[in-house]
Amino acid sequence: MPEWSFITNHGAVLLLIAQRRQITAREIAAILGITERPVRRIIADLEAAGYLRKQRVGRVNEYEVSLDLPLPQPVGREVAVGDLLRVFQLS
Repeated sequence: MPEWSFITNHGAVLLLIAQRRQITAREIAAILGITERPVRRIIADLEAAGYLRKQRVGRVNEYEVSLDLPLPQPVGREVAVGDLLRVFQLS
């Protein structure tokens, strides 16, 4: 297997959150095989860029993905987040 991946950790976190809106950073970290600290940093990056909105629901956070934003890479700027998630059959 190659040591690279098609999807960055930012993309993988976004996909997991799109699948489960109340997933925890700990669950994301376990699935991706990384620690919680980078997961929390990635979530903060995605929020700051407008790709996620977070709302507290009881004791957990619930996330909403902004499906209409373009992908951040220059090559994919004409592709919206929702289009990418549909490829993965998540939205």
